[in-house]
Amino acid sequence: MVDPKQERALKTRDDILHAAASAFDELGYKGASVREIMRRAGVTLGALYFHFENKEALARAVMLAQPQELVPRLHSVGVQRMVDFSLVWAHQLNVNPLMRAAVRLAVEQQALGIGDDVSYGDFEALFAGWLKEADDKGELARGVEPEVVAQFLVGAFTGIQHYAHLAGSTDTLPERVIRMWTLLLPGVARPEVVKRIDLDPGRGE
Repeated sequence: MVDPKQERALKTRDDILHAAASAFDELGYKGASVREIMRRAGVTLGALYFHFENKEALARAVMLAQPQELVPRLHSVGVQRMVDFSLVWAHQLNVNPLMRAAVRLAVEQQALGIGDDVSYGDFEALFAGWLKEADDKGELARGVEPEVVAQFLVGAFTGIQHYAHLAGSTDTLPERVIRMWTLLLPGVARPEVVKRIDLDPGRGE
């Protein structure tokens, strides 16, 4: 049985995290004050500082929250799981303030004096693990190294998102992701696997 106090504390932390994401998404790191985040979360300043040491800690938590927003939405395996992740990611960037804030912070953080690559490393490790599973299932093309592909994908996703954002066309992200996989899959997966991969953008929803 879950301790009611612990359950309330977890909910409060989650409320603060999502309030911070909303503020960072709309106002940027510099424009989102701690008091504005506190107001959006509906908590006291003491409650906010109980869960997060400062605004930088909040920003780091938002960036690191991306996998928990995405992975539970996946139900496929192998190479299809990797593709589905990218489609869910592309969709969520258009509808989920936490995802938009996390990506904005990850891209802008160096100019903010944060310089934390942990979120990128987390994704690289996650992708490498899935690709190793796909390799164990015999889905990857001969000679393909999961770690190398994982590193490339982190950079590719970051670049696609950043370009779409600068162009003011994040709604095209699913299309851009599909084009990326159309080019990439023949070099990564075995021909019989490529044929059965579903690139329907609706899978991201």
